[in-house]
Amino acid sequence: MTIWLVGIASLALGLVIGAAFASRFGGGPARVRELEDQLRRLRESDREYRENVSEHFSMTAELVKQMTESYKDVYQHLATGAQSLCSAEVASRLLPANTDAVFENGPAEADELGVLPPKDYATSQDPSRKGALAEDFGLEKPKLEPEDDQAANGQQR
Repeated sequence: MTIWLVGIASLALGLVIGAAFASRFGGGPARVRELEDQLRRLRESDREYRENVSEHFSMTAELVKQMTESYKDVYQHLATGAQSLCSAEVASRLLPANTDAVFENGPAEADELGVLPPKDYATSQDPSRKGALAEDFGLEKPKLEPEDDQAANGQQR
C-alpha cells in the first residue's frame, strides 16, 4: 500500500511541477499573441526592405542610363568639334563622327587596326604536323595485329 501512496504522491507532485513549468515557460495565450505580433512585425520589416531594395536598383538603373546618354552626348560634341576644328585626317583619327562607332566592337574595326583576336588553337610551322592543341596531338594509333586487321575488315563488310 505504501508503494501505491508513494506512486500517487509522485504523480501529483509531477503534475504540479509540470503545470508550473508549462505556465512559466509554456505557450499561454499571451505568449502566443506576443509571438504572432513579433512575426507580423518581422514580415512587415521584410516587405519594406524588399521594396527599398527594388526602389534602389530601379533608381540606379535609371541613373546609369542617364549617365550613358550624357556620355554619348559629350562624345558627339567632341567628335563634331574635332571635325570642324581639326583637319579631316586628324579628326578621323581622334574621334569618329558616328557615336555608335565607339560602342561597336565589330571584327571590321579590328581588321582595320591590324589587330586580330587570339586563336583558340596553336598551329605548327610545318603543315604536315599537328599543332600542340590538336585533339589527337601526341596520341599514337595502336598497331593492329594481322589477325586483328582481318577481323576488323570482316566486321566492316
